[in-house]
Amino acid sequence: MRRRTLGWLAAIWVPTRLLLLLFVFKVFVFPGPDVTSDVSGIYHDWYEVLRGGTFPLDDVTWQYPPAAALPILSPGLLPFLDYAHAFFVLVLLTDLAVLAVLARTGTRPGRSARGAWVWVAGVPLLGPTVYARYDVMVTAVAVAALLAGARRPRVLGALAAFGALLKVWPAMLLVGVVKRRAWVAAGVTAAVVAAGFAVAMPGAFAFLTFQRDRGTEVESLGALVFHVARHHGWEGQVLLHYGSVEFLGPHVRTVSTVALTLTGMAIGWLLMWRMLAVRFLPHTAADAAFTAVLLFTVTSRVISPQYLVWLVGLAAVCLCFPASVMRRPTVLVLAACLVTTLEFPLWFAHVVASDGLGVTLLFVRNGLLVLATIAAARALWRDTTRPDAPEPVPPVSRTEPADTPATAR
Repeated sequence: MRRRTLGWLAAIWVPTRLLLLLFVFKVFVFPGPDVTSDVSGIYHDWYEVLRGGTFPLDDVTWQYPPAAALPILSPGLLPFLDYAHAFFVLVLLTDLAVLAVLARTGTRPGRSARGAWVWVAGVPLLGPTVYARYDVMVTAVAVAALLAGARRPRVLGALAAFGALLKVWPAMLLVGVVKRRAWVAAGVTAAVVAAGFAVAMPGAFAFLTFQRDRGTEVESLGALVFHVARHHGWEGQVLLHYGSVEFLGPHVRTVSTVALTLTGMAIGWLLMWRMLAVRFLPHTAADAAFTAVLLFTVTSRVISPQYLVWLVGLAAVCLCFPASVMRRPTVLVLAACLVTTLEFPLWFAHVVASDGLGVTLLFVRNGLLVLATIAAARALWRDTTRPDAPEPVPPVSRTEPADTPATAR
């Protein structure tokens, strides 16, 4: 049974990833804007600056924590390829590593292969954009952290902290973690790595100012206000600003402030949940992390297409646990991935123009994410705050005799 599952996973992974490579290598041209330009242009420019021992202090598009320098510098490991091609190959290998970890976990007794299937299906739904950003690498760290957490809480804490220094959001992996060892390991790792970058390379934390000055990106939930307002006389503009296409003009700051307020409310809800939760089961840490990242994604001023690979990775970890309550939110996220590819890059010109097609796609994609967030928060709350709820029993593995005692398994 295990061999058959691995065979089917490989049978889907190989052709879908080959197709993604053919698109980013431009053997085939994917419709819409060139999604690889960030790698060949922006990433490569950062690479040249970082090799000189400093961060890109004069580039406001550098909006990442200091450890992000590592994936940007990683194509140097393959000097026989040009920068962009080396980057795509490394993302492919990382994608394969994530699948290997999920498949290994999913074929163990008491676990499920559904998580590996979510990863195999979810990544290609995002189109070639997913291979043209370094988010797969960050997601790999998050997946490894959560899967290690059950037996090695210190590893979870260390990887979560390192992931947070790659792209901030993996800090939310700790939301549902109760073991103090994980938190101590996270604090020590964050302090050591951050101090190392601060001493070794000037400008390690300049990204904080650049993030503060961002506006409302055209794909975010708040941007829907301006997409509709443009049809009723709103006099603002859509411009490339701080590395993304954003709305600039009247009331944009107000909508951005509302988005930040909603993020604050999301933090408040997570704190309240943590104080009231009484049941922390093996799947709770993954379910809580998935819910937290959904909350921060939908309330963000920016919802770039690559953000959804975070959700796919976390959903995959959740579904490695048969007792996870995140199946419905996972289906909604996978649907949102498909719609995301339609709005970027396929019909991004319609999104920028705020025409009927573009606005409809954004309403559908963001609506699916909002529904997934509500469903995840509700399921997490019900699963963890009711002390009288029956504890889920993992199904008997098909590879074991039906009368194998649970204690033996």
